[in-house]
Amino acid sequence: MMRVLISAFLLVSSIAWAAPEGLSAEDMDRYHDLLEELRCLVCQNQNLAESNASLANDLKRQVEDMIRAGQTDEQIKTYLQARYGDFVLYRPPFKPSTWVLWVSPFVVLVLVLLIAWLTLRRRRAADTPAASIDRDALKRLLDNE
Repeated sequence: MMRVLISAFLLVSSIAWAAPEGLSAEDMDRYHDLLEELRCLVCQNQNLAESNASLANDLKRQVEDMIRAGQTDEQIKTYLQARYGDFVLYRPPFKPSTWVLWVSPFVVLVLVLLIAWLTLRRRRAADTPAASIDRDALKRLLDNE
């Protein structure tokens, strides 16, 4: 139990140390929201809030400075996007160079559903006994009786 309390204390204190000082509550919310939306350029699979890379720390300070300067979230994102490209955003804009990122999941889903539907249709057709019996052979069998 003591380990859990110590771990919780260290976690809370490390988060408190990482937060910038002197920002209002509203600016702190903006700061944390922006860090969640921006990708670490070094780690690539982490946002800035999760990353401890030196470049991520520099970007955190830069975001903090821009908030202090009174820039809006869109101005901050636009600046970082112009400097580092669309990769810095977790949700890249819909434009000709990124449309594949936005459309490909839906195309893959439609293809998977189409393949599943065709496979099920073929299995049902193969499992139907009447489909495999030749009508002429059936007629001959009936006539012989």
